[in-house]
This record gives sequence, C-alpha cells and structure tokens, in this order.
Amino acid sequence: MLLTTGVFPASDIAAAAWSRRSCPFSSSIISPHSKAVAWRCSLSRPKKPDSLPVISVATTGEPKRSSHEPRVADEFKFGGLTEDGLSYKEKFIVRSYEVGINKTVTIQTIANFLQEVSCNHFLSAGYTTDGFSTTLTMRKVNLIWVTSRMHIEVYKYPAWNDVVEIETWCQCEGRIGARRDWILRDYSTGEVIGRATSKWLMMNQETRRFQKVIDDVRDEIVKYSPKSLRLAFPEENNACHKKIGKVDDTAQYSKLGLAPRRDDLDMNRHVNNVTYIGWVLESMPSEIIYNYELQSLTLDYRRECLHDDIIDSLTSPESDMSDEAGSEHQGINGRTPSADDDNGFLQFRHLLRLSSGDGSETNRGRTIWRKKLPAN
Repeated sequence: MLLTTGVFPASDIAAAAWSRRSCPFSSSIISPHSKAVAWRCSLSRPKKPDSLPVISVATTGEPKRSSHEPRVADEFKFGGLTEDGLSYKEKFIVRSYEVGINKTVTIQTIANFLQEVSCNHFLSAGYTTDGFSTTLTMRKVNLIWVTSRMHIEVYKYPAWNDVVEIETWCQCEGRIGARRDWILRDYSTGEVIGRATSKWLMMNQETRRFQKVIDDVRDEIVKYSPKSLRLAFPEENNACHKKIGKVDDTAQYSKLGLAPRRDDLDMNRHVNNVTYIGWVLESMPSEIIYNYELQSLTLDYRRECLHDDIIDSLTSPESDMSDEAGSEHQGINGRTPSADDDNGFLQFRHLLRLSSGDGSETNRGRTIWRKKLPAN
C-alpha cells in the first residue's frame, strides 16, 4: 500500500493510521480536517515529488523538522523527535505476521520494535544512515555499539491492528557505556503496556575490543539526551538490576544444536540481538508456553555469536520468586494475575552456550511468566 499524495499534516498521518486499521483497502481516508488522502495498491515506486520536506511527527505541537537529508521514507513514518528533542516517539501498527499463537504480538516483535525505534531516533537526530545507531564520530573511528544487557517487561500484549506508541531516549553511563530506555503505550488509550531498558558498550569494529566513550561521542549523545537521569524503571528493587546465576549441565530443560540462519545475521554480520531471545524460548517446556505468557525477560550478552556457531539452550526453574514479580510494577497500568493466585507467576533461569569447544557462554537470562487470563 503506497501513499500517492504529497506532504500532509501530522494529524492526517494519525488519521490515516487509524482508518487503515479499520479498513485497509478503502479508497480514501478522511482526516479530522476533511482532507482526503488517496491510497492505492501498487508494486511500483511512487513518483518522487519536486520538493520533499522532511517532517517528524511529534506527539504534541507542530511536527519537529529532522536534521537529516530528505528521503521518501520520511513521509511514511509515524514518528519523530519530541518537542524538546530529548527523546523520540514512534507509532507502530501491529501486522498479522507479527502475531503469535496467543493472537498477540510475540516478545520478538516487541524487541524488534525497540530496535527499530532506537535506530530511527539516531536517524532523526541526523547521526546515522547505516542502521547501526552510530554517531558521526563513531563511524570515523570504526566504533559500534554492542548490547550488554536487555530487560523487557510487558504488562499487556498488543493484538493484530493495534497501534503501539513507543518513546525512547539514551544517556551515557560510565566510561565505556550508555543506556537506552523505552516506554510502550497503547496509542488508543495512553495506557502503559510495557517498559524496557538496556545497557550498551562501545566496541572497535575491527579489533572487537571494548573502548572508552570518547568525549566527541559523548557530546553528540548528550545533545539529544535528557539533561537529568531519566529511568524507565526508577524503582530500586526492579528485576532489571538483579544478577543472573549460571545454569549448569543438570538443567531441567534443554534444546541442543541450534544453528544461526543467514536471516539471523545483522548488518554487522553477527547474530541479531533478537535471535537470542528466540533461542532462550526454544528450551521452555510447551506447557508453560501454552498456559502462561511472558511478563519479563532479562538477557545478558556475554559473547558474540557468529554464523558458524552452534548453540545449546538450557533452562531451569528458579524457586526464589517470593513476591518480587507481582510487586515490580505496582501502580503501572498493566494486566496482572490476582493477588490470591499462588500459581500466578513462574520464574526460570536460562543459559545459551556454544555446543563445541570449551562451551563458552553467549548469554545468561531470566524470564518471569504469568498465568494467562481467561479469554473474554
């Protein structure tokens, strides 16, 4: 589906998203300002207009103009820097191929949304054109970001054709790292349906060694970062801060011999971060997958995985749950089991390691699962 009109206001873009949600093949979409935006099915590239102003759709106020060179894709994105320029928001329409067995998006889809909005954040700031979320200085000296830890909590999973709005921001942390946080909202209600945070380390792309964040890079990041510390998880006892113990060979569940596909490789030619999430879930027992849904995922990245590596996935239950799962998001608009459900939450510890050689760890993980609520 290709938009064939010229430039139109941000309000019309939002209207187009909602109208498409209810009638994807309608011949016209009427905006709140009674302007029609024509849609048509086409396999050909639309004719490029004589002038292509670049807009980024802010949540409030007028669209904030991006600092990068104009490109056709800018007309189709439902996102942009916020008015203060210190964070980025983008809306995603859930596609049918992003929905899993629960008739809602998968955790891999959520992780892909987070990755996409992060890259678009740097793109809107005018720093990157290669998808690596690198700044101008980083590319000059062959530096890239690599994930150290990812923590995702989902309180309500969006369904097909839902619209999710994600806000993200990044801040420097320590001498060699940075952190990026996200807030996920149901666009129709404004309800917070998830949060996420991550830690990133700077690596030399040629030597594969970690490197200190140089002052020029820090200055580039600070320009588009909150001026004071802003956390998606401000609570001190949140699981995102907790260490993950090792799983040994006596793991209760396992899936051996997982091989990366060519489709699993990213632009850096190593396995994409989201692929590891799928590998972790491969060793989960079926009765958990079908009767529970994932509430939170924490994944530590300890070693790169390349195309020729073979991975073993090990999983064991954790018994030290207490009440931490139910108390992590008190006050958050999320869907949780009732407090009197003793079996509402289950916790597991995970290990991904190389099948051959010394069995080096690639990842440690922890997942918390909640009992599925009865269908309405």
